[in-house]
Amino acid sequence: MRPVAKTFRLVVGEEEAGLRLDAFLTGQNPQITRSRVQNLIREALVTVNEKPSKAGYRVHSGDVLIMDVPDPEVLQVVPETIPLDVFYEDGDLIVVNKPRGMVVHPGAGHFSGTLVNALLLHCTDLSGINGILRPGIVHRLDKDTSGLLMVAKNDAAHLSLAAQLKERTVQRNYLALVYGCPRQQRGAVRTLIGRHPKERKKMAVNVRNGKEAVTHYRVERTYNEYTLLRLKLETGRTHQIRVHMTHIGHPLVGDLVYGRACPALGLEGQFLHAETLGFVHPSTGQHLEFTAPLPSELDLILTSLDDLQ
Repeated sequence: MRPVAKTFRLVVGEEEAGLRLDAFLTGQNPQITRSRVQNLIREALVTVNEKPSKAGYRVHSGDVLIMDVPDPEVLQVVPETIPLDVFYEDGDLIVVNKPRGMVVHPGAGHFSGTLVNALLLHCTDLSGINGILRPGIVHRLDKDTSGLLMVAKNDAAHLSLAAQLKERTVQRNYLALVYGCPRQQRGAVRTLIGRHPKERKKMAVNVRNGKEAVTHYRVERTYNEYTLLRLKLETGRTHQIRVHMTHIGHPLVGDLVYGRACPALGLEGQFLHAETLGFVHPSTGQHLEFTAPLPSELDLILTSLDDLQ
């Protein structure tokens, strides 16, 4: 077990009675995220009246809570010399344009060549909130999705950006090429999204314990068999755009998980690009907005489709 860096002793007051254990602890310690608190609970580092409890326990007035917060684990991810397309950088954050084919953070089968590996060499000051494998990562893009991603350099910036995502004030616009053409030129897809009940690597709509997911779309251009859509995320669930477009009968071109391969266009992986990213700077309060052009391989596909019109 890692050495304990700090121990919190808290007594529940009458006003807090009835709150979930994880919500109460997060409210008392805003510098620690709720997901981090939940991990500490799972590791039995939180006790209620000297006994381990669960995150969903409803606290009572007079409950005595002890929370041990260990020292951070030694980072095992190796910094690597990988070029980064940096759109913005200061002491609080960095905005990068992630290429297609790059995994954001290390995981099973991907412990090198990730965006985190590149960031660790480029930056010496990334937020530690998301743990040793995801330093600074506030949100993510799938491996074959290109485009803009914001990364926090300190915990205060991380908490601010995460709060903006939760409050749905971050602007995130995408370009996607889909099969067929929606009947309406614009619309919104509103469902619940959660883990697929049988295929654990996939997400699905309207499943038990799913969370609200909203995607707005607008037809940008139509081709013979395909449509270029401009999409706006209101929420940011895992695989949200890919799942929603498949749900309405227009899967992303090249999506091997939710759609099908597209050898005719020579595309491996889904045609999806995070084009625009806008948010409020954590320190200055200034609204920042960035737009990244389509990567050349996707732009060439659209050019070839234009030629066939």
